[in-house]
Amino acid sequence: MSFFDILLLFSAGFLSSVVNAIAGGGTFLTFGAMTLTGVPAIMANATSSVTQFPGYVTSALAYRTEIREAGREAWILAGLSLVGSLGGALILVSLSNPSFRSLVPWLLLAATIIFAIGPYLRPKKLHAEQPISRFGLVGQFLTSIYGGFFGAGMGIMMLAVLGIAKGGDYHKLNALKNFVAVIIAAVAIIVFSTGGVVAWLPAVIMIPAGALGGYAGVWAARRVPQTMIRAIVVSVGLLLTWYYFAT
Repeated sequence: MSFFDILLLFSAGFLSSVVNAIAGGGTFLTFGAMTLTGVPAIMANATSSVTQFPGYVTSALAYRTEIREAGREAWILAGLSLVGSLGGALILVSLSNPSFRSLVPWLLLAATIIFAIGPYLRPKKLHAEQPISRFGLVGQFLTSIYGGFFGAGMGIMMLAVLGIAKGGDYHKLNALKNFVAVIIAAVAIIVFSTGGVVAWLPAVIMIPAGALGGYAGVWAARRVPQTMIRAIVVSVGLLLTWYYFAT
């Protein structure tokens, strides 16, 4: 691995955490950087789950009071997400690299569109909190399958489903989203690790960079307009989509 590759991976790990702290979408950066350094598509996707995991954990810990208050519903969502993410991750490791490679541009295009319209997916005004509906349970299960399989845009999808199906305070919904994301990522990491599809050298480079980026992201979140960050992430997503369609 060249010095340029190391620098690219470290920068992607750092910037992905900054972007996640402000608007989400850091997976585009880690996935793109790894594929550009020659990591096969399946391994790049799996390794992105590993590098994003510490950020999910710290976010959930920051919301531990709200998660505790959610009680039974949090564990119901966690159980559904465990099963769904397990299914999605197993589907991924069952594919060959050429098969997954043919899906990548379509997955990137879908994730980019979801990210771009994310602000419009969330209800403009959340209704009063209510027990989560059957629609919400089904929606979360499907989202967790997607999260175990690919993951980019997963958080936006979860917030949209929870906002429509449950309502209530935004921070409570975000707490549930972060808690469930830990479950989804943890299951995916276990499956990917045992399946031998994690590129550990890029992961070792990006994880500490991501930890630094998490701190920087808090500072940037107070100063950088979200619209600017969203525009950058969407541009990266479109460039990666074009690259994979063209090659």
